Amino acid sequence: MDRYITVPLTEEDVTSLRAGDYVYLTGTIYTARDAAHKRMYETMEAQESLPVDVKDNVIYYMGPSPAREGRPVGSAGPTTASRMDKYAPVLLDMGLKGMIGKGKRNQAVKDAIRRNKAVYFAAIGGAGALLSRSITDSCVIAYDDLGPEAIHRLEVKDFPVIVVVDAQGNDLYDTAPGLYCREKK
Repeated sequence: MDRYITVPLTEEDVTSLRAGDYVYLTGTIYTARDAAHKRMYETMEAQESLPVDVKDNVIYYMGPSPAREGRPVGSAGPTTASRMDKYAPVLLDMGLKGMIGKGKRNQAVKDAIRRNKAVYFAAIGGAGALLSRSITDSCVIAYDDLGPEAIHRLEVKDFPVIVVVDAQGNDLYDTAPGLYCREKK
């Protein structure tokens, strides 16, 4: 089912999504990769405020490449989500509603998604140039010293993602193979 959703996310939107749904996001999302997540985690441990209010927001595991002339970003493909698994449950418990990446998540992340009525989306790896077409604006808002791993605020229009883990805990990586595999005779 194709869904068009405005971000930040509402609980109603998130709980209505099912693993396998195609979703087109419009609004504001944030980027953060390994180094930014590590720094945010250290900030939380020091009981300081994060540079981004994660409540109801979406973090895209992506570090954009330099922009071509006339474009806000260059290639904007997802990175492997499991590298953020150590940090994701804490951010979800703080109100993060969505994450975009590629690949599987560990059980602690899936439990936190279900507990917090959140969602994990996948963006298509290897399609960064195409994904960048849905990004209308980009600016660094924190950790500029991290270069491409700085936190960026992105404005997106009809950014294409697929629901992988829904708020009920259904995981497309677990269910999809059974839909397409045939029994050997």
